[in-house]
Amino acid sequence: MDEKIIKFIKKMHLLSLAVTSENEPYAASCFYAFDENNLSFIVAGSDDTTHVRAALGGVVSGTVALDTKVIGHIEGLQFKGEFMRASELEEKIYFKRFPYALPMKPQIFSVKLSWIKFTSNTLGFGKKIIWNRV
Repeated sequence: MDEKIIKFIKKMHLLSLAVTSENEPYAASCFYAFDENNLSFIVAGSDDTTHVRAALGGVVSGTVALDTKVIGHIEGLQFKGEFMRASELEEKIYFKRFPYALPMKPQIFSVKLSWIKFTSNTLGFGKKIIWNRV
């Protein structure tokens, strides 16, 4: 994965997750940690939530974006990946980044990234970098 994408992912912490539930679109915002070795977003949730029920075992899409009004600073990415239960290692990565979540005992899930389109005006207006898992 391009280092510019990894650097952007590491500096952010919130993603928007898009799923389809009962043939209707549904979105959720999730704090995430990043597993750089497995190229996965790690999120907390619950089997009781609409987005987890809709996503588990399937493919999801989403976005991560920098909140700025300065055109030259705009950066963001769109992604697709497989949504699954997190491994024990991924759980450790998540709670290392968000230790205050541990007492809530959330379930932890992983989005194994398969595709990213990264847009960064810092590299030139509308500059895009596409990444695909091979």
